[in-house]
Amino acid sequence: EYMGRSTASMTSFLLQTSRRALSCLQPSLAQSNVGRFAIVNRGFATDKKTTEAATSVDLPKQARAVIVGGGIIGCSVAYHLAKLGWKDIVLLEQGQLTGGTTWHAAGLIGQMRPTSTETALSVYGANLYQSLEAETGQATGYKRCGSLTVARNQDRMINLQRNYSRAKSFGIEAELIGPAECGKLWPLMRTDDLEGGLWLPGDGSASPSDLCMAFAKGARSMGAKLYEGVRVTDIHSDITPTGLRVVKSVSTEQGDITADVVVIACGQWSRQLGRKVGVNVPLHSAEHFYIVTKPIEGVTNDLPVMRDPDAFTYWREWSGGILMGGFEPNAKPCFSDGVPHDFKFGLLEEDWDHFDILMQGALERMPTLAQAEIRQFVNGPESFTADNQYMIGEAPEVRRLYVAAGFNSSGIASSGGAGKALSEWIVNDGPDRDVWTIDVRRFGSFMSNVNVMRDRTKETLGLHYAMNWPRREFMSSRPLRRTPLYDRLTAKGACFGSKMGWERANWFAPKGVEPVYEYSFLKPNWLEHVGNEHRHCRDKVAVFDQSSFSKFLIQGRDAEKVMQRLCANNVGGPGSIGKVVYTGMLNHRGGFETDVTVMRIDEHQYYIVAPTAQTVRDAHWIKTNFKDDEHVTLTDMTSAYGVLAVMGPKSRELLQKVCRDNLSNEAFPFGTMQEIGIGYANVRAARVTYVGELGWELHVPTELMSTVYDTLMEHGPAFGLKDCGYYAIESLRSEKGYRAWGLDITPDITPLEAGLGFAVAWDKPDFNGKAALLKQKAEGVTRRLAVFVIDDANVLPWGDEPILRDGKLCGYVTTANFGHSLGKPVCMGYINRKDGGKVDKDYIESGTYQIEVNNKAYKTTVSLAAAYDPKNAKVRA
Repeated sequence: EYMGRSTASMTSFLLQTSRRALSCLQPSLAQSNVGRFAIVNRGFATDKKTTEAATSVDLPKQARAVIVGGGIIGCSVAYHLAKLGWKDIVLLEQGQLTGGTTWHAAGLIGQMRPTSTETALSVYGANLYQSLEAETGQATGYKRCGSLTVARNQDRMINLQRNYSRAKSFGIEAELIGPAECGKLWPLMRTDDLEGGLWLPGDGSASPSDLCMAFAKGARSMGAKLYEGVRVTDIHSDITPTGLRVVKSVSTEQGDITADVVVIACGQWSRQLGRKVGVNVPLHSAEHFYIVTKPIEGVTNDLPVMRDPDAFTYWREWSGGILMGGFEPNAKPCFSDGVPHDFKFGLLEEDWDHFDILMQGALERMPTLAQAEIRQFVNGPESFTADNQYMIGEAPEVRRLYVAAGFNSSGIASSGGAGKALSEWIVNDGPDRDVWTIDVRRFGSFMSNVNVMRDRTKETLGLHYAMNWPRREFMSSRPLRRTPLYDRLTAKGACFGSKMGWERANWFAPKGVEPVYEYSFLKPNWLEHVGNEHRHCRDKVAVFDQSSFSKFLIQGRDAEKVMQRLCANNVGGPGSIGKVVYTGMLNHRGGFETDVTVMRIDEHQYYIVAPTAQTVRDAHWIKTNFKDDEHVTLTDMTSAYGVLAVMGPKSRELLQKVCRDNLSNEAFPFGTMQEIGIGYANVRAARVTYVGELGWELHVPTELMSTVYDTLMEHGPAFGLKDCGYYAIESLRSEKGYRAWGLDITPDITPLEAGLGFAVAWDKPDFNGKAALLKQKAEGVTRRLAVFVIDDANVLPWGDEPILRDGKLCGYVTTANFGHSLGKPVCMGYINRKDGGKVDKDYIESGTYQIEVNNKAYKTTVSLAAAYDPKNAKVRA
C-alpha cells in the first residue's frame, strides 16, 4: 500500500491510514514473533533441557546464585558466572527467554562508550559475539559490518572529530571521512547536505534473540539451570551483626529457593521487584519505535549500521530490507504504575504521530524510502535510567543482592561486557575495575520517585542522539534537592547545574545577562563570567555554596581502629583530634575507592567529607568494610550540614571581622579544624582548600545556613566578597593540580600513579591496599599523572583528548579547563608506557608533548608540579 507514494505525501498517508495499518500489521507482527522465537529455539531441537517449564520440573530448594530474568542480560550473567567456575546457578524467567525486550531489540553492536572502562567492556562483548556461535553451536546473527555516523552541520562534525580523538584514546579503530566516502559506504543515502562522517569498521549488528539463546545454551552446557514460566514474587534478607541486610532467598509461585547471591536482571520489571525488598532500581519504561521494510534493491547483507543523529535516526540491514528507528527528543514514558506480569512478547499500540519526526528525518536521508513497502511497525517498550547509563552492581541496601538493568536501548551491545563485569564483581565480592559510571550506587533513594523518573525518561531517551555538548546539564525533574541558599543565589543570577539531585550554582550571570547555558564546543557563553569569578577568588575573596558535599559521621569505641584500616593516611594517634587529613580509601589493588577529608572530632568520632556524587557508594563501601566484631556505626550527615567555602587572600580579614576567635596562622594553622562563632551561629571551620588559596570551609547546621550567609554578606562588601560557582572551582583546582575522583583518580589508579604518595602513611602497621602499594613502590610505576599547559590560548579542551609523547599516543586527558590565571588551557592526564618501562620524572621530562583537540595537535608544556603556586605559599599564608 505504501509503494509509489512520494516523499512529500508519505508521512501524511501514514497518518491518515494509521488505524488501518495497525489492523494489518498486528497479525503479521504476532506471526513474526512466533516465527522468530521458533527459529531461535530450533537450535535446541535435540537439547530440550535448555530451559525447563516449572509445571514439569520441581525447582531446586537452594542455589549458589539465582538470576531473575531470562533476557539477554540475565543469560549473559548466567553464562559468565558459569565461565568463572560457579555451579548451582539457577535462572528464573516468568515467561519465555527473550520475551521481555530482548526479542524486539534492533541489535546494533557499537564499541564506543562515554568512558574507557565502558568502551573496553563493549569491545570485549563485540569480540565475544564473534566467537560465541562457534563455542555454543547456536547462531547469533553477528556480523562485523561497521558503523557510520554522519553530520549535517558543523557542530555535529566537531562532535564527530572529538569522538574520533576519543576513539584513538580508547584504542578503537576509526576514520573521519567526507560526504563522498559516506555515500560509497552507504549508497542508498543522500549526501549533498552532509559535512562528513565517522567510520568505525569494528562495529556490527546481531540477531538479539539468537544472541540471547547462545548465552543461554552456553550457560546450560556449563551446568546452569534455566527455568521458564517461573515468576519471582519476593526476595528475602537477614540482618548481619553490623546491621547490614544480606540476601537470603527468593519466593516464586512454585516455592522458595535459598540463595547465596540473587541478581535482579528482569529488565523493565526490575524496579517493581527491587521495591519488594527495599532496593532502589531507578528506571522507567518508554516507548521505542522502528519500522522494517521489505527487501530493497541495493541493500546488501554487509551494509553498515548508519546513524544520522541530527535526524535522531539509526539504520541497519534486516533480511534484505531496512530497519529504521530512532531516539526522538521528547520520548513517551509508559508503565508508570508498573509493567504487567503477563506482558510477554508484547508490543504497544502504534503512534504514527509520534513517529513522524523520525520518518521526516529518514525521508530526508533516504528519499527512496518513500517507495519502500513497510513490513512491520514496531513499538516496543524499553527501560531507561536517569542519566542514560545502565546499572550494574551490588545493591547498597542488601548485601549479595545485585542489579543489572536499565540498559537504555543498548542492552544487546552491552550484554557481554556487563555480564562479565557483574559476574567478576559477584565472584570477587567487589568490582575488579572502575565501573563508577555504570554503578547502581551512583543513584540516591530520591530517584525511586516515579514522577521524577517519568519526567526524566522523556529527556534521557533522546540524549542518545542529542548533541554531546561539553558540560551539558539535564533539564528535567528539576529543581529537586535545594540548599537553604537556593532562592538567594537565584536572585543573584545563579545558573544552576544538578549533581546527585542537588541544585548547585555553576556560575553567576552579571546584571543584564540571562543565566542560561548557550552550549558550544568552542567558546560557551559562561566562559567570560567564570573567568571573572576565578580571578576574583585569586585576588580578593569568594564564597561558594558547597553544601552538596557528602558528609558522614563515624562513631564507636572502635572508630579509630576502623578508620586507620580504611584510610591510607594517618588519621589517628596522639594529637589527631582537631586535625584535618586528606586521604584515600583504597581497595586491595591500591586503587582509590574514594578520596575524603577526615576531621577527628573526639576519641570516638570522625567527620568525613566526600565528593557529592558518592554519597550512596561511599556509605555502602565503608559499611561493608566494617567487621562483625567492631563497635562502629556510620551516619549520613549530608542533609544535616551545609558548607560555605570562604576562599581568597582576603578570607581571613573577612572572617576575622565576623568571628571573635583567633584565625591567625599560629592559632589556626592549615590542616586543622575548630568550632568558631560566625555572628550568632556556631560552625565547624576547617582550614582546607580545593581552589589553592587561603580559606576555610564552614560546616554549618542546615538551619543556620541562611544566618551565616547573611552575616558574611553584610560585612563582605568591604573586602570585595563575591558569590562564585562550581565552574570557577573547576578551573581553580585545575591550575593547582588538585585531583578529582572519577576523573583523575579512580579504583584503577593508585596514589603513586596519581602523584599522591605524600598522602600515604607508609609507616602505619597496615591499611587497605598497603601490600599492593609497597610492591608498586619497589617496582616503579608504568603510568603517572602530569599537568599540561597548552601553549595556544585560543583552544578549549574538554576531556578525553589524546596526549602525544614524541608524536605517539601515550594517554588521554582526564581533566581539562581554561586556566584564567595562566591565560591558557590547563589539563591533567596520565603518561603511559606500553612497553612496561618505568614512568618517572626523567622519562616525563625527556619527551615533547602535544594534546590533540578536535583532530589537531597542540604543543604543551608538562610538569609534575602544579601550574599555579607549586610551593603552596598562598594556601599557607
